[in-house]
Amino acid sequence: MNLTNSALVASPPATGVQRWAGAPTAVLDSDGSVLLAYRKRGDGDTLVLARSRDGVAFHTIAELSAARLGADAVERAALVFTGAVWRLYVSFAPRGGGPWRIGLLEAAAPEHFMPGPLRKIDFGGPLETVKDPIVHRTTRGWSAWICVHPLDVPGADDRMFTTHWTSPDGLTWTSHGVVLAAREGHWDARGARLTCVLPDGSGYYDGRRNRAENWFERCGRFVPDGAGPGLTAVGTEPVADVRYLDILTLPNGDRRAYFEARRPDGAHELRTTLLT
Repeated sequence: MNLTNSALVASPPATGVQRWAGAPTAVLDSDGSVLLAYRKRGDGDTLVLARSRDGVAFHTIAELSAARLGADAVERAALVFTGAVWRLYVSFAPRGGGPWRIGLLEAAAPEHFMPGPLRKIDFGGPLETVKDPIVHRTTRGWSAWICVHPLDVPGADDRMFTTHWTSPDGLTWTSHGVVLAAREGHWDARGARLTCVLPDGSGYYDGRRNRAENWFERCGRFVPDGAGPGLTAVGTEPVADVRYLDILTLPNGDRRAYFEARRPDGAHELRTTLLT
């Protein structure tokens, strides 16, 4: 995958390790503008909603801090229009501790999301951290892909796999089990987190080889395995040294990638490029 000639979308709020701007979700609004939801992490976490006419230069339309959402931290959020309202499915760490969960906000327009208590959506059990949702609404209903970090082994909560869920309304969900997991002996031996599902069922995921590579994930590609919702990783090496890759198809048919890239100082920034 060629991600050269990328442009900066957002810088992290500070320098150094765990100072990030990224984890993007990109969608089109009805007027053709690009909407972007992404996370900034400095001395605290903030979800940013932004809009752009060209997909590169964004202006902020809302900022939701973790503190004002009643959370200790936030991660990737999925932005979806129901046909009546906008929904934001938010990864959050509950205030006071406990596994990460996914909560919901609704608004009449992306500009109108207001900080407040999140409505918890049931995507995981007591020994699971669940986060980084991908949520799609289609003519057949709702689909979600959720990253799970199992908590059954102390000190190994960086392991991850992805599960698939369906729903009639985007509120009550049914699990269809694990669809992509670690591959022993490969670059993704510690786990697989889906970041983008394309219309043909293929897409991209983050993986890492070991615990030491936490926060240094790289990007791989997957395809449907032909058996229900299951997925198969492609190739023996990552396709790009980035994480949280999302791809948006534009009205003219072009595809634009948004991704989180490491800087030499250890911070991560949000970048974009047209795919050729």
